[in-house]
Amino acid sequence: MSKENSFKVFAPAKINLFLHLTRKRRDGYHELQSLISFADIGDYISIEPADSFSFNIDGDFSANFIENEQKAHLDCSNLVVRAARALSQLSNQALKVKITLTKNLPLAAGLGGGSSDAAAAIWGLQQFWGIESNEKYLLPLMIKLGADVPVCFNCQTSLVEGIGETLLPVNQIEEIPILIINPLISCPTQDIFLRHNGIFNKKINLPEYFESVFGYIDFLKSTNNDLYQPATQLIPEIGNIINAMEAQESCLLARMSGSGASCFALFETIEQANQAKLAILDENPDWWVKTGWLGRPERY
Repeated sequence: MSKENSFKVFAPAKINLFLHLTRKRRDGYHELQSLISFADIGDYISIEPADSFSFNIDGDFSANFIENEQKAHLDCSNLVVRAARALSQLSNQALKVKITLTKNLPLAAGLGGGSSDAAAAIWGLQQFWGIESNEKYLLPLMIKLGADVPVCFNCQTSLVEGIGETLLPVNQIEEIPILIINPLISCPTQDIFLRHNGIFNKKINLPEYFESVFGYIDFLKSTNNDLYQPATQLIPEIGNIINAMEAQESCLLARMSGSGASCFALFETIEQANQAKLAILDENPDWWVKTGWLGRPERY
């Protein structure tokens, strides 16, 4: 990739199709098992050569960041900046780039936005600097940034275990129309985990293949999101979103993603998803509502 040209990297929304907590470790982290896929809805990372490092944020949700995060301070907490600085140091590359984050996803939404942004920045800088994908420092770097960063970097439907560092490949599921809704209420992950009831699931075996989208849906209905109850205790609006989705005749499955507050619904056709979007927005104009395709991130 030419260093003379700027380019964009897509940072897709991460969807937890199911999320089971399997145990709590002594260090306080929860181990889990989750089937994760990605939608063609998300943020963008723009990278271009520059004389020195700078970081900017634009997009629909840029105003949600504190002013300091618009600047490249050494103590900046934004995951993109942390990822760029760490990769620069580990690869011995001068951080002479301008990075712009176009923030289209709500913050603290259970869609892995920050992790996906960091993963996209790492992937983009890897191309920009010509870093080999088998460098041993890449995975530890991503895990240090966040448990979801490795799967977001992989950007393929995966069965995730451990705290997020173990990625098990699965047969690519056919693309499925998806509706994603967020009530525009921040849902901090740590608070949700603290409210978990301490009941854990055993690991399940994922079928090798699904004969149809309906078989896929039937399997997903046998699973759940173990963080749904603690999330609805903190943000009751999540239950309202699920009710609104399930009220749509064409809805095949409605579920919360990650630790919330975003929820998703799956449909047989994109027309059905768009009809549901219009019907729900008509009654809930203050919600963030998007439709697209699950399993079609077209990331790079």
